[in-house]
Amino acid sequence: MARLAAAFGSSHSVMLAAGLDDWLTGFRESDPRMPYYDPDGRPSSYADVLARAPSDAEERVTPEAIRARFEETQAAMARVKREIADARLDALIVVGDDQHELFGDRHMPSIAVYHGETIRNAPRPAAPASDWYRRAQQRRLEDGAEAHYPCHRRLALHLIEGLVEREFDVSAVAGLAPEEHEGHAYSFVHRWYLNGTPLPVVPVFLNTYNPPNPPLPRRCARLGAALKDLAESYPEDIRVGVLASGGLSHFVVDEDLDRGVIDALKRKDMDWLGRLDPRRLKAGSSEIRNWIVTAAAASDLELAWMTYIPSYRTAALTGIGLGFARWS
Repeated sequence: MARLAAAFGSSHSVMLAAGLDDWLTGFRESDPRMPYYDPDGRPSSYADVLARAPSDAEERVTPEAIRARFEETQAAMARVKREIADARLDALIVVGDDQHELFGDRHMPSIAVYHGETIRNAPRPAAPASDWYRRAQQRRLEDGAEAHYPCHRRLALHLIEGLVEREFDVSAVAGLAPEEHEGHAYSFVHRWYLNGTPLPVVPVFLNTYNPPNPPLPRRCARLGAALKDLAESYPEDIRVGVLASGGLSHFVVDEDLDRGVIDALKRKDMDWLGRLDPRRLKAGSSEIRNWIVTAAAASDLELAWMTYIPSYRTAALTGIGLGFARWS
């Protein structure tokens, strides 16, 4: 039988593909255009966010503070790559979200599992030299020719069939159209963590972002528990891992939310995570759902390592609560 041997968490923000100069200056230009929400989940403007910022906000976005967070982030990403390699896995279930990359509003599944033999990542198109944001985004695509990354089709089908038996309404994705490619939640994992490693993946999609059907946090906890049971009932003798791609809070850093989530992860408090108010899981913060799924799947493991970097970018305290973790 298979063994769920390790689990991981990693943000996948464009910040992780951007350079230090972009951290220091670029986001100050781009952040006023990002979507924001107030604590009750209502749309909010950058001006509103700036007006709510505390008096010490400027001290958190000095060049020295930003540079230190950048360096800490680079070290955390390097460690995640080492930790995945050290786990000696035979398959990696990647729990991520789709942001109108494979799915559109005509069909936006709440939960989907990909069961193709491979999954395609596209070559990087040319971007204007002045468009630093697009260049950073496109670093998640391939340098030259397209890539077809291996997937563990047998495990994926086992998960789909088992989830249906457990009354999860799962969309089964057999392949991609010629013009389609894996979304950023998965291409980031391939480009940064599995680059040069033929580790088969099973992409699991959650609709974290798009109304009207994001799964509730408690549903995410049940999904993670089901994935654990199904992975460990897979009949081959393989080592399986699970990775949460995305999060934590953004596009305004919410340290209270992030630290509450991290504390619950350490305590294995799935009840607390399942009771999270969906109104707090808007925009990028919605990707915390991916961590809930992974934490529930890793319930027999211990959170062995966690790095949290509240990466403020502007005086409005916009940015990302960057998180990196391993369960073992």
